[in-house]
Amino acid sequence: MHQKCRAVMAGAKIAVRDSEASPVAGSINCKLDQDIRFSTRALESYAFSRWEPLVYDAMVVAASLEIADKICRRSTRNWPRQLAVRIPVTDPARWQSPLVLESLLDAIGFVTGDRWSLEFFKSAAPQVAPKNGSLDMFRPPKAVLAYSEGLDSFVVARLAKASLGNDVVRVRVGGKRDVDASGGIPFVSVPYRVTPPTNQREPSVRSRGFKFAMIAGLAAFLTGATKVIVPESGQGSLGPPLVSVGQAYPDYRNHPVFTRRMERFLHALLEHPIHFEFPRLWSTKAETLADFVALGLDEEWQSTKSCWRDSRWTSIGGSWRHCGVCAACMLRRVSVNAAGLSEPSDTYVCTDMRASSLEAAVDRDFNKLNSAYRDYAIAGVRHMDDLAGLAKKVSNRLIGRHARAIGHAIGSAECPEELLSGLFYRHADEWGAYLESLGPGSFLRKWVRHVH
Repeated sequence: MHQKCRAVMAGAKIAVRDSEASPVAGSINCKLDQDIRFSTRALESYAFSRWEPLVYDAMVVAASLEIADKICRRSTRNWPRQLAVRIPVTDPARWQSPLVLESLLDAIGFVTGDRWSLEFFKSAAPQVAPKNGSLDMFRPPKAVLAYSEGLDSFVVARLAKASLGNDVVRVRVGGKRDVDASGGIPFVSVPYRVTPPTNQREPSVRSRGFKFAMIAGLAAFLTGATKVIVPESGQGSLGPPLVSVGQAYPDYRNHPVFTRRMERFLHALLEHPIHFEFPRLWSTKAETLADFVALGLDEEWQSTKSCWRDSRWTSIGGSWRHCGVCAACMLRRVSVNAAGLSEPSDTYVCTDMRASSLEAAVDRDFNKLNSAYRDYAIAGVRHMDDLAGLAKKVSNRLIGRHARAIGHAIGSAECPEELLSGLFYRHADEWGAYLESLGPGSFLRKWVRHVH
């Protein structure tokens, strides 16, 4: 048993099969309609006249890569895993063609940091397609926008609508809200859910970036759009690859260098040009929020979700709150402060950031202040502070290489290194202003002195 666990930690063979196929010996078998389930209602919101079997196959491929990613735990010593996946599709020859397969392996390998081998075989099950009538549009939109319940996606969706009107279509790619019926509204949610048939699961799930880009790309194909708007602001897009934690592989999930690879793959697969755009790439989250407020738009931004933790860990009295201390929550707090705004005190579990200790800062009714919560808090502070520290390293060779890679990916005529350094300087100013606003007795300011 011990040897078997060690083998799984180093890699795994996963066979995704439909109901007509027999189990594959020596592989972890996952079944469609059991371990990968499609939502009929959500799938109907993808019912456009351009629907073809390839669209469903692409969703099955994305789901198969996600379930493989979740099944195989990483080694504590080495990040990469060797993952071999068999996937049923209606047209194996198309998926095995050199340009499609090579660009697919390049995209999924880059975003997860793993070594993948993929085998496609003819599906024996009937093709699944939306049953309702098509949701034909009068004209193709100019863009689709990858939408979640996050602050950036909400604000940028409103900014895009203010400038493009009905020429931008939202595509839900994230968030915890389940949408049961489309009501004629396109792209109400990701139309499938995966449940790995194993107890131990890998928590990093870097394949999410591939999943979200695939779903947004398919939406662009179905509507005839050629642009996908990625709403992430600069800190969330460009920061994670430069301030990786420990031995973790850099997080490129919302990064132009990854979406450039997705563009190449989607073009090869769909024979339809799709370009991912980052309208807020060189803006801080605070600047994006301030531009939203400047338009005189509503305050519904306060209801958006930023926290990485779910209701099991951050509920008080049966109501979910932001934890208030993870990296996503810390960035939200800093951005709201820098934009000159405020939030109700019960937005967060950690209600009083001026308190002298973490224990005194959390709501008195919170009963899950454990080592994991503290670790999230320390990691959140460290991420924000390390990101601010990049302002002192703008001449660093790593920063220069990173800037050049971004410039190549987005085809920028401007100097990416100057734009990148400006972004980090402004983040450092916002972080410093937030710490200053808490007063000298805040536990956060004490922690910052010890994280360098």
